[in-house]
Amino acid sequence: MLSNKSSENINSAVSDVPELLGLMEASELLRVHPNTMRKWDKKGILVAIRFGERGDRKYKRADILKLISSKYEKSE
Repeated sequence: MLSNKSSENINSAVSDVPELLGLMEASELLRVHPNTMRKWDKKGILVAIRFGERGDRKYKRADILKLISSKYEKSE
């Protein structure tokens, strides 16, 4: 389980991150390739919200935090 200290560090690190992030912003934050983000969207691991006619992907900050937390829980 994620310790309170680790949880506080993650929350403080992303407190200035906007509520919705574009594909590139989210991939940089998670340190993965944008194609990985697209695959995660298709698999339902980190689902994107689609905007506009082109279907641009946006990711919720809360969903990204959940993913980060679950990664830490698995590694501990």
